[in-house]
Amino acid sequence: MKRINSFEELNKIYQEYSSLLDVRKATSENTMQNVRREILICGGTGCKSAQSDLIKKNLEEEIKKLNLEDKVCVSITGCFGFCEKGPIVKVAPDDVFYVHVSPEDAEEIINGHIVGGRIVENLLYEEPTIKAKVKTQDKMTFYKKQHRIALRNCGLINPEDIKEYIAEKGYLALGKCLTQYSQDDVINIMIESGLRGRGGGGFPTGKKWQFAKGYDADQKYIICNADEGDPGAFMDRSILEGDPNSVLEAMAIAGYAIGATKGNIYIRAEYPLAIERLKIAISQARQCGLLGKNILNSGFDFDIEIKYGAGAFVCGEETALIHSIEGNRGEPTNKPPFPAESGLWNKPTCVNNVETLANIPAILNNGAKWFSSIGTKTSTGTKVFALAGKINNVGLVEVPMGTTLREILFEVGGGIKNGKEFKAVQTGGPSGGCIPSQFLDTPIDFDSLSAIGSMMGSGGMIVMDEDNCMVDIAKFYLEFTKEESCGKCTPCRIGNTRLLELLEKISKGEGTLEDLDALEELSSVIKDTSLCALGQTSPNPVLSTLKYFRKEYESHVVDKICPAGACKDLMKFVITDRCIGCTKCARQCPVSCISGKVKTKHEIDYNKCIKCGACKASCPVDAIDLV
Repeated sequence: MKRINSFEELNKIYQEYSSLLDVRKATSENTMQNVRREILICGGTGCKSAQSDLIKKNLEEEIKKLNLEDKVCVSITGCFGFCEKGPIVKVAPDDVFYVHVSPEDAEEIINGHIVGGRIVENLLYEEPTIKAKVKTQDKMTFYKKQHRIALRNCGLINPEDIKEYIAEKGYLALGKCLTQYSQDDVINIMIESGLRGRGGGGFPTGKKWQFAKGYDADQKYIICNADEGDPGAFMDRSILEGDPNSVLEAMAIAGYAIGATKGNIYIRAEYPLAIERLKIAISQARQCGLLGKNILNSGFDFDIEIKYGAGAFVCGEETALIHSIEGNRGEPTNKPPFPAESGLWNKPTCVNNVETLANIPAILNNGAKWFSSIGTKTSTGTKVFALAGKINNVGLVEVPMGTTLREILFEVGGGIKNGKEFKAVQTGGPSGGCIPSQFLDTPIDFDSLSAIGSMMGSGGMIVMDEDNCMVDIAKFYLEFTKEESCGKCTPCRIGNTRLLELLEKISKGEGTLEDLDALEELSSVIKDTSLCALGQTSPNPVLSTLKYFRKEYESHVVDKICPAGACKDLMKFVITDRCIGCTKCARQCPVSCISGKVKTKHEIDYNKCIKCGACKASCPVDAIDLV
């Protein structure tokens, strides 16, 4: 594309492109007839790893073989969110949604659906609520309660084509800011919208911009925090892979609002696809004059660089992130001064995370009142969550703030896998807490989660069932935070190590009731005295599991039993009277710890047993119990 020289020209191009995606937006109630069909293929990391690139190649080969280029084309999109059912292929304007597609299905999709007009039934999603196949997204429970704002373009546009972003009002918000709004106008709109940071702390975005604008400096910076490090979280990655221009536009808007001319995207190097698409988006935006010098002939300059992180979790903290960009160790510093006053290279700096930025163009295009009407009074808008763990519908969901945990897990998420009982959900990643079943009707917002000992965090949501041991879960998160601690402050460096040692002692059956008191006391000290949010929140998994699952801890220290059967040192395989003496277990045992004569009950030598479970797995009459 050529350079766009004014907002009027941008508006004209938008009008020209606005119908580009009409075919893709057709629904089952509004299906378009006699138009060229488009086959959309999820091009996110998850589906690419399941051969979506090969699916695309095979579809294109079938189209070429049958000379159908004038009747159908194939396009990649960002993540549809329904990762459990990938690879996903959608045929527009038929509004047919195919799941678990393989490269071998390409021929049937083209010959059956495109040529023959027959829907490929075996590739349709079976909706468990009605136990029937459904062909469209709007009929799927997974999508019914979602309201996509940050993810609005994911699964719709080709992330590698800026034309398609412009067709969805892309860069109109920036143009409006540069031609119609003062810096204070933009900041006031953000304050009125109520948008709070989606990276963990929930600080009001407009207030942060206001503080940064208030400091005079010859240079200011905007930083996009794309250092997504929570286990099980992939919200930011999916936005960058599926809609990178929304983040670039938002950074330019933030730059205009605070008086910054330079931006940095700090992204972990483990996100190669997101990095590749960011590079394409930055290059195309520069070519169009939407980044760089004199944007839209407004006199405003703003450009963006990509900075790579090495995957340190602590660099999600803004001062540690800034030090990493500067080439120093990723360690936090005391605040104040806050980055808004003295950040990158000691200049005023605004740090916003990916999801926060993705909301901003939509807010400016639709208005502050529109955004604040969604969600709750103190937590406006929507939130993206990455559902993972023991949940049927693993994937990305975006719901209005105030939606309850029950709705997210059992309606959108489809309930617990294999019909198991729900036990807890961890929100906020390693910094959050484990929420038990009595709080399933808690509305999801910043304040409600804090009140029950957890936090919103960046949006990871790990679901646990009856087979999960809560001591083991707390130990898992402590292992993570201990490894990820930068070591700068003693409470975090030493305190988390001692916490982990206590948890390991308890999980081995060597703990005491006094150790439970020590866990609580030490956790409180670490929270109160650590330098940054990593240490201040790292005890949350311990404190929340102690509070809501104390009996499980007591079983480990008093009865020397792990009720969930997850702690290996407390596991014991017992051969019951159901044993028929077939000798299969003895033959499968890798350490020869099972003995007994044929047709007599066998015995286990527990001094030799390594608790591998091979005996139980091989028993034909289920005569071996795990206790």
